Amino acid sequence: MKARLLFRDRDVKPVEIPRNRRSALELLAWQSDPVTEELVDDLDLATLWTAMAGDDEVLLLAVRKVTLAGPLTVEEVTYRQHVLVDALAHPKVIRGLYATACAALDGERTISHSFFSDHGEGLLSRSIQVIEMVLDRLRELRALSEAHAGDFHSEGFTRFFTELADQLGDDYFAEVEQRLSTLHFRDGFVLSARLGPGNQGTGYVLREPNPENRTGLFTKSILKKPTHGFTIPDRDQSSFNALGRLRDHGLDIVAADLAQAAEHVLSYFAALRTEIGVYVAALNLHDQLHALGATTVVPTTLETGAAKIVARGLYDPCLALRTAHPVVANDLDTQAATLVIVTGANQGGKSTFLRSLGIAYLLQRAGLFVPAERFDAGLADSVFAHFRREEDASMTSGKFDEELARMSRIVDRLRAGSVLLCNESFGATNEREGSDIAVEVIDALRESGVRMVVVTHMYDLAHRYEQKNDTETVFLRADRAEDGIRSFQLGPGPPLPTSYGQDIYRAVFSDAPTPPPLPPSVVTAAPDASEPTR
Repeated sequence: MKARLLFRDRDVKPVEIPRNRRSALELLAWQSDPVTEELVDDLDLATLWTAMAGDDEVLLLAVRKVTLAGPLTVEEVTYRQHVLVDALAHPKVIRGLYATACAALDGERTISHSFFSDHGEGLLSRSIQVIEMVLDRLRELRALSEAHAGDFHSEGFTRFFTELADQLGDDYFAEVEQRLSTLHFRDGFVLSARLGPGNQGTGYVLREPNPENRTGLFTKSILKKPTHGFTIPDRDQSSFNALGRLRDHGLDIVAADLAQAAEHVLSYFAALRTEIGVYVAALNLHDQLHALGATTVVPTTLETGAAKIVARGLYDPCLALRTAHPVVANDLDTQAATLVIVTGANQGGKSTFLRSLGIAYLLQRAGLFVPAERFDAGLADSVFAHFRREEDASMTSGKFDEELARMSRIVDRLRAGSVLLCNESFGATNEREGSDIAVEVIDALRESGVRMVVVTHMYDLAHRYEQKNDTETVFLRADRAEDGIRSFQLGPGPPLPTSYGQDIYRAVFSDAPTPPPLPPSVVTAAPDASEPTR
């Protein structure tokens, strides 16, 4: 059997919890490369994953894997979205499937394992215990299938429940139980062999017992030849050991086959735990966001590389989760823009908007819902982020060199259809030099089919693209009222030669009253220390 709730035509490698870890946070960086770690930090994905997984380390690894994995095709995303819609409609069934898969794998770990469990009678005994345990879990899956299969309509769940009904019938359970009863060998077993070189036994074959040969407390041989017996003295340990080795010779083959069968069933539950776990994690996030009054939507996915973005009510879910309040949302409408330039007032919500867009792209390509009222966008082949860093005393080179080195690592992995999010990139040098370098990088990447969203305080850079009057460039500007109050919303607008840094100066250093705070029902983006004043 195959779970195949994430892909229509292929399996997913189950997640494994690494041994000797010190904390769950280490799981987030496990097998990560520097570029991926930077994306996780810049978009605050650890907050998102923790909300989705809770204390479940399996869910933590599953959502990390699915969020960062790819690329997917539009058809694969649509397949997952249909499964997700079913999961959202029947959360109890989804959680029940996950609980059953976890119970099977946890139960296997409770069955003792020792050196003697690796071969012969020890391996056979342990494998029988595992099979008997997972049979109960398979019955639970069948019961869920019989009770709820008709409520699910997606291709993934329809195939999943149909397979359970076809392969887990009464005849299947009866046959397995009969074979397990035989393998207990309560009446002994019959083993045949022949003599090999040096009169050593070879060609061992375990014979299937015949119930008709049983008489009272004794078992007749199924071999129609004269039989001979012998008795081992009570203290003849060497003979007992030899007899044990002979017994293991006969049981090794059947024990290995049964162990392989047990491993096959456990691998099915491991795959099911990973795949259904992704949707359990999505349910967890969905419940938390909706409890805050925030909205989610299954996005419309266009072909990979399509420049169109239509977003309504797009917000940063990590900010909402951290503050436990609704947050300011934004709209975006680009029909064919490969470049979006965001300018405007300092601490006006630009960085928060960039994070919300990056998370939306990642969740879309994972086949999950997006924190927004509407999100239509081309599928991202991959998502990368290049955010400004604070000064670090451990740097072995200058800050500008560090920015260039990080950009170089990202460029090596960019492909046509990728999305690159830049937040105050190349701001560690003077504006003219930073603008010159940024223009060269942006133009080269756009020609390669990379879509970019650039938050910048460099008016020279934004003004250059404004003068080009390019139809594939869209300008957004952070709003600021006449009295300096930020609404933390972005709207279409050309770049301005100021970022209103004087507002922050007056708020910190002057005796003038600061702007009144927003009501507690609306939480805005916290000031971003990486955003310089101007």
